[in-house]
Amino acid sequence: MHTVAVLALDQVIAFDLSTPIEVFSRTRLPDGRPGYQVQVCAEGDEVDAGAFALRAPRGLEALREADTIIVPGVTDPTVPPSTAVRDALRSAAADGTRIASICVGTFPLAATGLLDGLRATTHWRAAGLLAALHPDIDVDPDVLYVDNGQLLTSAGAAAGLDLCLHMIRRDYGSAVAADAARLSVMPLEREGGQAQFIVHDHVPVPQGSELEALLAWLRENLARDLTLADIAARAGTSTRTLIRRFRDQTGTTPLQWLHRARIRQAQHLLETTAHSVERIGGQVGFGSPTTFRDRFKRTTGVSPQTYRRTFG
Repeated sequence: MHTVAVLALDQVIAFDLSTPIEVFSRTRLPDGRPGYQVQVCAEGDEVDAGAFALRAPRGLEALREADTIIVPGVTDPTVPPSTAVRDALRSAAADGTRIASICVGTFPLAATGLLDGLRATTHWRAAGLLAALHPDIDVDPDVLYVDNGQLLTSAGAAAGLDLCLHMIRRDYGSAVAADAARLSVMPLEREGGQAQFIVHDHVPVPQGSELEALLAWLRENLARDLTLADIAARAGTSTRTLIRRFRDQTGTTPLQWLHRARIRQAQHLLETTAHSVERIGGQVGFGSPTTFRDRFKRTTGVSPQTYRRTFG
């Protein structure tokens, strides 16, 4: 039987911990036999899980015996795991054990160096921090999970379910995975990735910045067909100077900032109104419904209609 070891680090996030325990424990093969034996292991006698404490039945030795290791997230992902934990994970990886992280569990896994040179994901709010702390990792904040074969990472919270179902499908095929998905009241595959959940807020400019008034004007005029020259004229400067100021103060270009503001406003209208997709596209400044749909899907990973069904 396939053995799954769920590693309970101190300050473990309870949701991340329970997801693989429940999903793998309830998986059944066509003949009714359990597909997995799930064990919770920890370095110490007691683990602080925030609202409660837990005692894991196994120590780190369980990692050596497992076919799959799951690393859930922790409250402060910037604190690396102990040397003993890192060594145990590296040793398991050297033996060919499959290792997967859930949400910000990517951080303790990244601390081992095992993800260096690989593509990985984590909760979208923590993606920038992961990239800053581990520049050798190719961080993709838009997807629900990344499968590198032996090493897998998932995005935030519910994406751990997606990752577990994906691993079940790898191990036992689509029929067993579909049955596990039904028990979890989850689709086997969700349309789109993590991008649809990202709130595309802009980096705030300092109060009194020379761009502050211009950005307010842009927000009020999203529906207008604005060119770079129009924006530069409003700012009273050359397009070259405008681009430089935007780069310095927002980290992006004027038109990229404008497109992002339009998509964020479109998300708001899709969430809060019954306006047609065509009307919303016009309200936020896209010249045609086709252009709006294409831009929206490139940014969020899903169509406006799918986004509305999910968040409306």
